[in-house]
Amino acid sequence: MKALVIDKSNTMRSVLSRLLSMRGFEVAEAENSKKALVELRSAGITDLVFVNWPSQDADSLDFITRLRRETARHATLILLVAAEPGVRKLLRAHIAGADDYLMKPFTSLRLDEKLTQAGFTWAL
Repeated sequence: MKALVIDKSNTMRSVLSRLLSMRGFEVAEAENSKKALVELRSAGITDLVFVNWPSQDADSLDFITRLRRETARHATLILLVAAEPGVRKLLRAHIAGADDYLMKPFTSLRLDEKLTQAGFTWAL
């Protein structure tokens, strides 16, 4: 299983990457959507993408829309990671193609719930 974590914060990328690695994911990181596109092209099929919003660059929604347009990416689960995901923000992200969201700060248990709901399994 492959995952990509997109967040401007080194700390947030590191925490989420470590949690995902512990669950068997091969994790790549990007600090913005431009670098994420480069990473996705080199990594091939990615099962799971975490997109921070708002991000350092204002392209998060454009990135999600672009990712969804690529036919090979329809099976990719896209989770929006946001500190305050208001209803409008969540609706805009859903329309762009995000599948779900993970609210910051989150716990390991909450991450597990989201992954389980999405059908991912792992052995700890």
